[in-house]
Amino acid sequence: MTDAPPDPMKLLAGALPFLKRYDDQIVVVKYGGHAMGEEETALRFGRDIALLEQVGVNPVVVHGGGPQINAMLKRLNVQSTFVQGLRVTDEAMLDVVEMVLAGPVNKQVAEAITRAGAMAVGISGKDGGLVRARKVTRTVRDPGSNLEQVLDLGFVGEPDSIDTKVLKLMIGADIVPVVAPVGVGHDGQTYNINADTVAGAIAGALGAERLLVLTDVAGVKGPDGAFIPEMTVARVKQGIAEGWINAGMIPKVETCIYAIERGVKGAVILDGRVPHAVLRELFTDGGAGTLIKP
Repeated sequence: MTDAPPDPMKLLAGALPFLKRYDDQIVVVKYGGHAMGEEETALRFGRDIALLEQVGVNPVVVHGGGPQINAMLKRLNVQSTFVQGLRVTDEAMLDVVEMVLAGPVNKQVAEAITRAGAMAVGISGKDGGLVRARKVTRTVRDPGSNLEQVLDLGFVGEPDSIDTKVLKLMIGADIVPVVAPVGVGHDGQTYNINADTVAGAIAGALGAERLLVLTDVAGVKGPDGAFIPEMTVARVKQGIAEGWINAGMIPKVETCIYAIERGVKGAVILDGRVPHAVLRELFTDGGAGTLIKP
């Protein structure tokens, strides 16, 4: 015998309590990495975001574009270096980063959502003073002298403040904002900002019901390597201290903690390559990733 296909009516009935929970609520979705790679994946993401808007959710999309930036740098024969997961950005590279993120990537994401039936408009963090940025400072300890040294990452920034006026105007007009993670300093200097960080800052400033961080892993794994469906902030901090939350997962969970400490009800790390991951997370009992709560 084979398993019967799921009953569409049961799926719809099961989604009803979740539709009520998220009605007129803001959900910030960070979209990037390999989840953006394939055209069909991108179109499916666009349809899912359009569906959210059409059932009464207010989605805000913040996208990355690392693979696309890498491809452009390769075409231009420009070497890229990373320090603690952040791309060192000189003036020439900043031009490339802004061109790619605020240009074709931003417009492709917005177009995929619009094609699916919702109105989406692409902006960058520079538009309307949305993301005021400050220069990132990082230190590293010299193994020989044990002294800390300051690293200069160039024009890499982090959010200093978020002005939500433009986003609220768009949401009020039933427009899905699609935000490229480029910000501007108080002196007018442009900064390249990590998309996860921008998404967390925007979610916190908007008081979002959920922050969804789409990545290319299923979620957080415990010390035994098993997937963890739900965690508290305290448990996440314990995992970082004990070392079983490490490497590239640290900035993602730190973004979640940052957003929750600023009023977001919950943040989820989930695999954006899984079909309809956003819908599974919001509208089913099981969810689709690791939910981090206060």
